[in-house]
Amino acid sequence: MNTNTIIDTRLNELEAKVAFAEDLIETLNQTVIRQQGQLDSLQQQMRLLHQQFKDARPDETHTLRDELPPHY
Repeated sequence: MNTNTIIDTRLNELEAKVAFAEDLIETLNQTVIRQQGQLDSLQQQMRLLHQQFKDARPDETHTLRDELPPHY
């Protein structure tokens, strides 16, 4: 092989690797975007559940020790 053929072969291999890397980066970027959306949704759900839990909790001053058993 002459020098130009070797350089062309190496250049083609490098271009293929760069194309593969660019495709992989785009795929990973889309995955991160999708996961961030899922994370945002889960955080919103957690906030709603936390608020519902706070709203449904009995008054803090009333505990089970304050209640008499039914046989008294």
